[in-house]
Amino acid sequence: MTTQATAPASATPPRSSGRALPIAVLSLMGATLFWAGNYVVGAAAVETIDPISLVWLRWVIAVVPLLALAHWLERPDWRALLRAWPWIVGLSLLGMLAYTWLLYVALEHTPPFNASLINAFNPALIALMAVLVLGDRLTGRKVLGVAVALVGVLIVISDGDLPAVLQTGVGTGELFMVGAVCVWTAYTIAGRIAPKLPPVSSTALQAVVAVVLMAPVTLAAGGPTMPPTSGALWALLFIAVFPSVLAYLLWNRALEVIPASSAGVFMNLVTVYVAAFTLFTGGVVSLPEVLGGALVIAGVVLTNAQRRARPGAATTRPA
Repeated sequence: MTTQATAPASATPPRSSGRALPIAVLSLMGATLFWAGNYVVGAAAVETIDPISLVWLRWVIAVVPLLALAHWLERPDWRALLRAWPWIVGLSLLGMLAYTWLLYVALEHTPPFNASLINAFNPALIALMAVLVLGDRLTGRKVLGVAVALVGVLIVISDGDLPAVLQTGVGTGELFMVGAVCVWTAYTIAGRIAPKLPPVSSTALQAVVAVVLMAPVTLAAGGPTMPPTSGALWALLFIAVFPSVLAYLLWNRALEVIPASSAGVFMNLVTVYVAAFTLFTGGVVSLPEVLGGALVIAGVVLTNAQRRARPGAATTRPA
C-alpha cells in the first residue's frame, strides 16, 4: 500500500523451494526499488504538478489496476469488505491521502535522499507506538534502537549541526517529512487494530475512497494540474503504476515464501536505492547524511531485532 495500505502480509503460510526463495528475494528487491522510485520520480513530478493534483491523479490511474489485481489474487467477498467501510475510509484518509500529500509537499522542499532518510525512522517509531498504544512488550533493545534512530534523524534534518536546529528550526521539507512519518505510524497502528482484511483488496478499496474524497478537494483547488510535458506525464504514470500497483504484486508474491518479519528488513533498501540514484545522477551525499542514515538504519535494526510478526500482521513500507 501502498498503500502504505501497509505492505501486506500474505494470508497463506510462507512456503519455500529451491527456486522460490531467490525469486522471492528478487521480488522484494524490486518492490523496494519501485517504492524508492516514488521519492526520486515524485521529486521531479512536483516541479510541474502540484501535490494535491499528484495525489489525486496517482490514485485515479492506479485504482482500476489495483481492483483487478485484488480480484485476481484474492477473490475477495467485496460485500463483506464493504461492511468494514469505516476502517477503510479512515485508513484511506491516513495512508492514501495525508501521507502521500505530506510526502510530495516535502519533496518540493527537500532532496529525495533526505526524505528517505527521515522516512527510514518509521519502523522504529512504529515499534515505540506499538508499545504505548497496543501494549507490545518494551525492551531495552527497543528503547536503545529508537534513541539511536532518533539521533540519526536529528543529524539528517540539522545537516550535522544540532545547535543550529534549536536556533533556526527545522526546514520546511524536513518538517513535512516528519509529519508524513507520524501519519504513517498512525496508519500502521490503525491497520493493526482494524479487522483483518485481504491486503490488496483493502488497498484497492482505500484507493477508491481516496479518488472519491479527493475529487472535490482537487476541483476546489482549481482542478487537477495535468502534466505539462511528456516527462511529467511519464513521471505520473511511473508513480501510478510501479510503486502503487506492481510493487504490491511483487511484495505479496514474496511473502508467500518469506515471512513478513524477515521481509521487513528489505525496507532499508529504499534509502540505499535513493542514495545510489543520487550519486549516479551526480548528486552529493554529505557526511552528516551518511552518518545520520547509518544511525537510523542501525536503530531500526536494533528496534526490530528478534521481533516476530503475528499471523496476518503487516510490515511497513514507504509510499
